[in-house]
Amino acid sequence: MNTKPTSFLVFINGAIEHAEVNDFDDLYLRFSYVIGKDWKICSGLEEGTTQIAHKSVQIGSKIVFNFPLEATFRSTNPFGWPQLVISGYGLDVFGNDIVRGYGTTHIPISPGRHRIRIPLFVPRSSSKFQQLLAWFFGRRPEFIDPKVIAFNAGREMTRVRSHGYIQVVFNVVTKDIEELGYRIESKHPSHTSQQQFDNNETPYVDNYHA
Repeated sequence: MNTKPTSFLVFINGAIEHAEVNDFDDLYLRFSYVIGKDWKICSGLEEGTTQIAHKSVQIGSKIVFNFPLEATFRSTNPFGWPQLVISGYGLDVFGNDIVRGYGTTHIPISPGRHRIRIPLFVPRSSSKFQQLLAWFFGRRPEFIDPKVIAFNAGREMTRVRSHGYIQVVFNVVTKDIEELGYRIESKHPSHTSQQQFDNNETPYVDNYHA
């Protein structure tokens, strides 16, 4: 006798491929997931840190990581769909470890392969004087908890500036989501885009959190 499932699963694997920045030559990333109260991470790392990567002469301004991502999520409803939060760090001219950028994106809802460019941004000082002090003492503005960027509350009070992109690729598989009454409609790219991305990859830029 088949019983109706009481929850659904979302499987992801992929990689943080590279960062595109212009102001510095080395970078490392910290990542974590933000999920709703009805969600649970069943397997995989909830947070982690990449290696320190350096800008390659052969590929222009890209800093290559190819850091693997893999996680399994379980939930009873889609509210609070998982988000990937990334924060980048590096050393300034005085050897201080400072934030280089924040970025976040939702895990793609539709199954398949997705390549996403996540905009990076950094908080700005409230005045030129504060900016000078921050540079002199090596204490740049940063968030106490990077996960705050996954929420909208209070974001309108924060001054930020753009600082490049991070490219991430996801392979997404869902299980039992339709059995619970939820329907996911895949967004297929145009025929030209399908040929460009091997007919099975959906590229887009996450501008929602920019």
